[in-house]
Amino acid sequence: MNLLEELKWRDLIFDITDPEIGKVLEKEKMTFYVGADPTADSLHVGHLMSYLVSKRLQDRGHHPILVIGGGTGLIGDPSGRSDERQLLTLEISLKNGKAITAQVKKILPTAKVVNNYDWISKFDIITFLRDIGKHFNINYMLSKESVKSRLENGISFTEFSYQVIQSLDFMHLYKEENCKMQIGGQDQWGNITAGLELIRKMLGRDKKGYGFTWPLLTKDDGTKFGKTASGAIWLDPNRTSVYEFYQYWINTPDKDAISYLKKFTFMSVEKTKEIIEQFKSAPHERLAQRKIAEELTVLVHSREQYESAVRISKALFSGNIKSLSVSEIKDGFKDVPSITISQDMNLVDLLIEAKLASSKREAREFINNGAVSVNGEKATNLDFMVKKENAIDDSFTVIRRGKKKYALVKHQ
Repeated sequence: MNLLEELKWRDLIFDITDPEIGKVLEKEKMTFYVGADPTADSLHVGHLMSYLVSKRLQDRGHHPILVIGGGTGLIGDPSGRSDERQLLTLEISLKNGKAITAQVKKILPTAKVVNNYDWISKFDIITFLRDIGKHFNINYMLSKESVKSRLENGISFTEFSYQVIQSLDFMHLYKEENCKMQIGGQDQWGNITAGLELIRKMLGRDKKGYGFTWPLLTKDDGTKFGKTASGAIWLDPNRTSVYEFYQYWINTPDKDAISYLKKFTFMSVEKTKEIIEQFKSAPHERLAQRKIAEELTVLVHSREQYESAVRISKALFSGNIKSLSVSEIKDGFKDVPSITISQDMNLVDLLIEAKLASSKREAREFINNGAVSVNGEKATNLDFMVKKENAIDDSFTVIRRGKKKYALVKHQ
């Protein structure tokens, strides 16, 4: 199975600019680029596809250039949006660019990373309009989906010019780096084709370039993939803990698991098909979800942090809380109701305070029935006192009621 056939099998091809692209990718080792604008100081899982597809091409011998949009980020891409982006300052754009470069290099450590501010900033307005702008027909620009979708609500000249700026990226890389291909999500089709057109007009009709896009992932309700009720799932562990990142993939719905397995993992096609069959025969074992969570957590973070996330999950399921470190408790119980106490407290009162029981009578029933554990050990004594001296690292006590109800006690 050649590269293009594999990408199609993984549902990673939405459109291609040239029917010969499959043959070309087999005949030559091509330099290609994918870009990301530094709109935040971290990428989120919605950005992952760009770098995972880049890794697939790199694994077949092609050469990725990762473009950080320090310049285009100052303009704002209208693609896939219904409203105007908030403009970044140069300082924030460059700072964010450094942060996401570090994240990308973890996934593609040998890839070349460039910032388009380095060449865009060298243009003065007259040169830009005369030498670049004259090659863009307004009617052609208006036909692009990224622009058409915004005409009803309005689009500023700033964002309207985005495709001109990004086309300049493709031409610059084609000329300076022999970069012949751009890849991106389906919303980038207009930018890719505009870049190919600029290359032909400025460098010569014989200059051949290529591009392909993959389908955008969306959730059932049509909203962007990678968002949850609490917000985006970031690659920065300070924004989204490794445990939360791991849990996001572990909780992939069964109906999406096969699609995600094909798109997000790097197992061979044969091995992936084998996992799919095992998953279909026993979906309750969640083999597909576990494979997705493992590969992505290891790739984005590390094997050690993946194993820590698994350890937290097992401890929460089994109640063996004492096996966790303080940092793992902080990650695993980040969204669990918590209370802070400054002195020893009776367990009955604590259950009420932590909203694990609605009354003293109910709290006593839970304790008498063996439904309450403290730091993983059952507590059946109604006079049990929760003390700082017995807390994990003198900091935390974990109260569990039943199988799934938890509260975190923080000791002052």
